[in-house]
Amino acid sequence: MDNLWSDQDAKAAIAQHAAKGIGEDLALRVYTTRLLGGEPRLVLHGGGNTSVKTRLPDITGSAIDVLCVKGSGWDMGTIEAPGLPAVRLDPLRELRSLQALSDEDMVNVQRTNLLDSKAPNPSVETLLHAFLPHKFIDHTHSNAVLSLTDQPDGEALARDVFGRRAALVPYVMPGFALAKKTDEIARANPDVEGLVLLKHGIFSMGATAEEAYVRMIDLVTLAEKRLARETRKIFPGATLPKDIASAAEVAPILRGLLSQPAKAGGREAAQRFVFEFRTGPDILAYVGGKEIARYSQQGPVTPDHAIRTKGVPLVAPAPQAGKLDLFAKEAKAALDSYVGAYHAYFARHNAQQLVPKKELDPIPRVVLVPGLGLFGVGNSSKDAKIAADLAETTVAVVADAERLGTYQCIPEPDIFDIEYWSLEQAKLSAAAEKPLARRIAVVTGGASGIGAATAAAFAREGAEVAVLDRDVSKVKGFAIACDVTDPKAVRAAFDKIAATYGGVDIVISNAGAAWQGKIGEVDEAVLRQSFELNFWAHQSVAQNAVRVLKAQGLGGCLLFNASKQAVNPGTDFGPYGLPKAATLFLSRQYALDYGSDGIRSNAVNADRIRSGLLTDDMIAQRSKARGLSEADYMGGNLLGLEVTADDVAQAFVSLAKAAKTTGAVITVDGGNIAAALR
Repeated sequence: MDNLWSDQDAKAAIAQHAAKGIGEDLALRVYTTRLLGGEPRLVLHGGGNTSVKTRLPDITGSAIDVLCVKGSGWDMGTIEAPGLPAVRLDPLRELRSLQALSDEDMVNVQRTNLLDSKAPNPSVETLLHAFLPHKFIDHTHSNAVLSLTDQPDGEALARDVFGRRAALVPYVMPGFALAKKTDEIARANPDVEGLVLLKHGIFSMGATAEEAYVRMIDLVTLAEKRLARETRKIFPGATLPKDIASAAEVAPILRGLLSQPAKAGGREAAQRFVFEFRTGPDILAYVGGKEIARYSQQGPVTPDHAIRTKGVPLVAPAPQAGKLDLFAKEAKAALDSYVGAYHAYFARHNAQQLVPKKELDPIPRVVLVPGLGLFGVGNSSKDAKIAADLAETTVAVVADAERLGTYQCIPEPDIFDIEYWSLEQAKLSAAAEKPLARRIAVVTGGASGIGAATAAAFAREGAEVAVLDRDVSKVKGFAIACDVTDPKAVRAAFDKIAATYGGVDIVISNAGAAWQGKIGEVDEAVLRQSFELNFWAHQSVAQNAVRVLKAQGLGGCLLFNASKQAVNPGTDFGPYGLPKAATLFLSRQYALDYGSDGIRSNAVNADRIRSGLLTDDMIAQRSKARGLSEADYMGGNLLGLEVTADDVAQAFVSLAKAAKTTGAVITVDGGNIAAALR
C-alpha cells in the first residue's frame, strides 16, 4: 500500500481551507480522508469514516471541544469540510457511563449536539471516535485486513501479523455496544497504533493527521505482505459449455426474471431493476469455480456490504450459446430457490426480534453467471454500479482469503441485523423515486433538437437514458455513435445497451431529416435516401427494441416521431412526407402485432419545431414564401403559440407514462386542423 502523503499537498490544503475560514486541523482531516477514500482497496461508496478532535467557536463565540466526524451521505474520496460535521465532544464522552443506548437515542443525542443543526447525521461510529483519546482517527474496510480476518482462525492470524502494533476487537455490530467494547480494549492497550475489528475493518490513530494516515498504510501493508506469501491455487474450474452466450443475450432474460411481479397494472407496472455487468480473468475464475456454491454463499466480506448487496448473490446457470430458452428455465428455477431461501432466512431471524421487521424485497443485488461474469443489480444505474463494485471487492477479498485458508465471514444472525438495521434502511429508503425510475430509455437522433430535448426530459423523469446519434461527441451521459440506417450498427447498439443496463423499456425513434423536392421530379436516389432514414431506420430500431423487450417479458413502449407530414403533406415535401406516412402506419402495425406482449406503440405528430427537422434556414424560406415574419410563421396555428422541442419531448414522456394507451398519435402543433387525425 503506497504512502501518498505529500508535505506540499498538505500545505496547499491548509492554505485553500484557510481562505474559507477553516482551520488547519479540519483542513488536514479533509486532506488525509481523501487520500484514504481515493484507494478502493481501503473504502468504497461511503464506507469507512474519519474524525479529528479540535476546538471551534459555538454560537456565543466561546471555543469548545468538538469532534469533526464524517457525516452520513459523504464519500471519503470526495469529502469537503461540510462532510465532517462538528459535534460537541463532552456530551458524547459522558455517554461512556451508560450500560446501553438504542440506535435511535444515539442518533438523537449526536444530532442534538451538532454545532450546525443543518449538518448531516454524524457517522454511526461517532461514539467510537469520541471515546478514543486520540486526536486523529481513521477507519477503513481494507481488503487485505478483511482477507486476513475473514477466516475461522482470523484472530490468531491477525495477532501474528500485527503483534503489539494493533489490538484486536471481536465482531460487534456498529453502534454504542461497539464503541464501548473498542474503548475497553483501547484502554487496556494504550500504546497501540491501531485497532483491528475482526471481520469488519481497521482503525488507526495518531496525534497528527500524517501519523494516523501513515499508520493505516503501514498496518494494511503488513496484512498485504502476509497475504503475498500465499501461492496456493484457488477456484479450480467447473465444467462449462464451450460456447457461452453473450451478456447482451443473458442480461434481458435475467432482468425480466428479477423484476418484481406487479399486484396490479400488468407487466407495465413490474418493479424493474437496472444492471451493471463486470467480467475479467479474476471474476471469471471466481464465478466458474467448482466450489462457487460454498464460497459465494458465506456472506459479505464486511457487514456494511449487506446493506447494498444483501447477504449472498444469486448463482445463475452457465448460459450456453444457442440455448437461451434452457438458460431462462434454469435461471428461473435458481431465482425461485433463492427467493424461497430469502423468505426462510427472514422468517428465521425475524422471529427472534423484539420488534418485528418488515421484510424487504427478496431479489438479489448481485448475480454470478459462470462463464460470463457478474451483474450488479440496483434501482438505478448508480446503485447497480455500487453493487458491482462491492461484488468485485468480494471477489478480490475471497480470493486472497482462500489462498490463505478458508473464507468465513460473520454469522448469519449478524448479517440479518445489519441488513435490517433501522438506521441504514432509513438512509436507503429516504428518497422518493421519480415516475420513470428504473426504466431504460433509448433516444435516436438524441444529440440535438427534439432528440436532445427528449433525452433530457426522460432523464428528469428518472429514466436511464441511452442516446444514439451519428455524432455524440457533445452528449453528456451514456451515448453510442450509431448510423441508424445501418441495421448491423443498430443491432450492435442495442446489444451494448442491453449489456450496459440490462435491457430496454422505452424507445423513442426520433432520428430523421427533411428532404425536399417535387415528387414528380425528385431524383430517385434522394427519395431512397429519405426512406432509409425516415422509414427503414425506424423499422430497424423498432425490430431490435422488440427483440430485447420480448426477451425481458416485461412489455415496453415504442414511440415514433411521425411529423405532421404523415397526414398533412406540404408542397415540395413529398420525399419527406412519404416515408413519414409509412412510419406512422408502422407505429400502428407494431401496436397491433405486439400488444399481446404488453408492448405499446404510439407516435407524435409535430409541426413547425425550431431546432428540430425545421432548421432556421427552412423557417426563413417558408415564412418569406408566405409573406410572414418568422414569428408569425412559427406561431401560425390556432393557439398562436410557437411550439418548442421541449413541448414535443413532453408529449413523448406523456405517452411513455400512458400505460393503457397504444396505437395513438398525439398532435403537437398548436392547432392545425388539416393535420388532425380522424
